[in-house]
Amino acid sequence: MNPADLLSAMKRTVEQLAAFNEMAKALTSTLELREVLTLVMQKVSALLRPRNWSLILQDERSGKLYFEIAVGEGAEALKGLQLNPGEGIAGAVFASGTARLVHDVGGDPSFAPRFDEASAFHTRSLLAVPLVARERVLGVIELVNGPTEPTFTPEDLTTLTAIADYAAIAIENARNFRRVQELTITDEHTGCFNARHLRAQLEQEVKRSARFRHPLSLVFLDLDHFKSINDRHGHLVGSATLKEVGDVLIGLGRHNLDAVFRYGGDEFAVMLIETDTAGAQVIAQRICEAFRGHRFLREQGLDVSLTASVGVASFPDHATSATDLIRAADFAMYAAKGQGRNGIAVAERTTGEEAPTEVPFAR
Repeated sequence: MNPADLLSAMKRTVEQLAAFNEMAKALTSTLELREVLTLVMQKVSALLRPRNWSLILQDERSGKLYFEIAVGEGAEALKGLQLNPGEGIAGAVFASGTARLVHDVGGDPSFAPRFDEASAFHTRSLLAVPLVARERVLGVIELVNGPTEPTFTPEDLTTLTAIADYAAIAIENARNFRRVQELTITDEHTGCFNARHLRAQLEQEVKRSARFRHPLSLVFLDLDHFKSINDRHGHLVGSATLKEVGDVLIGLGRHNLDAVFRYGGDEFAVMLIETDTAGAQVIAQRICEAFRGHRFLREQGLDVSLTASVGVASFPDHATSATDLIRAADFAMYAAKGQGRNGIAVAERTTGEEAPTEVPFAR
């Protein structure tokens, strides 16, 4: 190697070491997963300059791989796609835990062309490195270049492996931190958020709603005659019922609800951001319809129907603070129960001149 090339190589090495040192400091300074991923994205782009690249993680529930980050041509088309471990070169790297450097994917039988088809990109050279933390593969960083870009080199593989080593530990730490956070705000029996988190979230949303002059609604519901299930079938079946109620509400939440909470006992709450009283009444009806259309406890060999008494309150119509909004929704819920159960009542306005209003409900 001539002196000029040697000097250039030494300069690149110094730059990489400085970048790794900077990345290590940055990644150890945060436990927020989004910040970790942003830092990884910046370093991959700066050090390796691939045409396209992606960070693929495994969904901890389904086991499938998904594109957490996709950068470059056609990247948006990849973000909704999933792949199985072992599928394509990235899937094979995940399954084996071994990095791959492929100069021409056309000659590699494990290459999956469907991702090129989705992104309208033509891959030639590919570099994929597993993200491994504590001997467990979390995902893959994959870099691709097209026919007009240079192929990746063994030096690129070394650089990407170093980035992946830092990134994997940071991602694992951030995920563990998020799990601990979720434990503090989640009801262990139902999977819904807990009452403490409801109060904290409402405080934030009331302030935001006041600032931007947006409505905010809260729906409270109490299961009708839930005590009879406990008395007849025991508390284990009662707990299974609450879990199933939570599942129904969370499932509905993917389409209509912003957040679902177990407030205590057999009381649940639903927060509806930027939703006024009329909109909240529509959602309350949908919740009741979801209950009517669901048969509970079939896995336990039973076939139980459940109804609920539902209260609706909104900011600023019925309350001017988070505490008052909870109180108003709770009061309306008990008004619905007092009006014969299996119905919906709306809280009185802050003037106090009106009693909770019963909403017509198909029983």
